[in-house]
Amino acid sequence: MASEMRVFIVIWMILCLTSISYAAQGIAVWYPNRASPGRPPYTPSKCYGNNNNGVLVAGVSDALWNNGAACGQRYRVTCVRGANKAPRPCRPGTSVEVRIVDYCSRGCQGVINLSRDAFSRIGDPDAGLVVVNYDQI
Repeated sequence: MASEMRVFIVIWMILCLTSISYAAQGIAVWYPNRASPGRPPYTPSKCYGNNNNGVLVAGVSDALWNNGAACGQRYRVTCVRGANKAPRPCRPGTSVEVRIVDYCSRGCQGVINLSRDAFSRIGDPDAGLVVVNYDQI
């Protein structure tokens, strides 16, 4: 029985480490909606037009867009550190799950462009951009 428990614990540790290794790192920024900057609804979007998809949404750059295949995918995003000199850019120990609803075709400063609501869950919007870990869920 004790040896079975040890095997279970080792397998569980390997699975946990494997899931951590799949997280990618990049820059995240927040974007305003077009109609009233910084406030929902975040429409229109490249994926869903004028449909309101809530406030925990994001757009992606070419790095993740894949000709629109990114639409509807969900990502867990965790702030790692600031990408500029802003004090306390991250909210330690927090992450946010977002749904991809938009495409950032020009002038993207980040791989993931979070809604202000989503960005606020993991970082200080005044920081503007942060380094994040993100993985598809």
